[in-house]
Parts: sequence; structure tokens; C-alpha cells
Amino acid sequence: MALAGSGFRPFATIAAALFVAGCASQMGPTMAPEPALAPEIPPAIKPAEIVGRWGYAAFHRPDDRARTETAARGQCKQPVNIGAGPTGGVMMYLADSDKLEELRVKGAPGNKTFVGPAGEPGGPQDREITSFDGRVMIMRFIDPEVSGRYGTSVYVRCGPRA
Repeated sequence: MALAGSGFRPFATIAAALFVAGCASQMGPTMAPEPALAPEIPPAIKPAEIVGRWGYAAFHRPDDRARTETAARGQCKQPVNIGAGPTGGVMMYLADSDKLEELRVKGAPGNKTFVGPAGEPGGPQDREITSFDGRVMIMRFIDPEVSGRYGTSVYVRCGPRA
């Protein structure tokens, strides 16, 4: 057989390589495996711990914190209500939103706790809980522009209704 000679093999090898390359290009780009997600860090503060009625005020200068806590305590006659969300989060408002929605309480390295929409902790719509003793909660917005407008939030837990 003349086709089985040495001239046929290089042609067959090239043809096979072109065929495989053509099939691969029609299948689309090779998909890289999804990176493994880091294990979720539990928050240092549980959602149930921040559910309740809170007096609210905010400050821009750290020197004003004590005065702001007093002002927040005085707001208990018109408290901010942080409710339990239907899927384990808390019901709060995002910055510049009038829509009450469920936000996640997310843990992060360094024993940090963030409150915000689902996703990685420390996202642009998140707030970090910088201090919490069960009675007073201090939160700061992550987005510098939003933080500049709203300042640092002080929540003081209101007692039970009389």
C-alpha cells in the first residue's frame, strides 16, 4: 500500500491536530476551575444581639462621641427598630435608601463584624461595628463618601416600653 508509507504519517498527524484544535475552538474557551471560597467567618456579634429598639445619633469628630451617646439616649422616644430578618439577618436601611431590607451580619478576620448586603465582608455598602457592649453600638460606613456625609453612628439600646 502506497498510502501507508512514510509520507502519509506526518499528514495524518497534522490533520488530527488541526481537527482537535478546531473542535476545541468551537467548544469555547477553556473554563478555569472556580477558586475555592474561603470558609465563612462567624461574626463576633450575632444578629439577635442587635435586634431591638435603639436611640440613634451620629458624630463626625471623635471628641463628640460622649455627647452623641447622650443625644442618642434621648432619641428613645422615637427609636430606630432593628428587626430580625426572615433568613437570619437583620432588618435595616442601607445608606441613602428608604427601603427596609434584610442585611447580613458578617464576620471578618481580626474579630471584625460588618452589617450589609450579602457578599464579602467590608464591601462598599457595609458598616463595620467598631464597638459593642450590648447597650451601646458604634458603627461606621465603609464607603468614605457615605461616611463623610453620615458620620459615625451611635446606637444606644432603649429600655422596655413603660
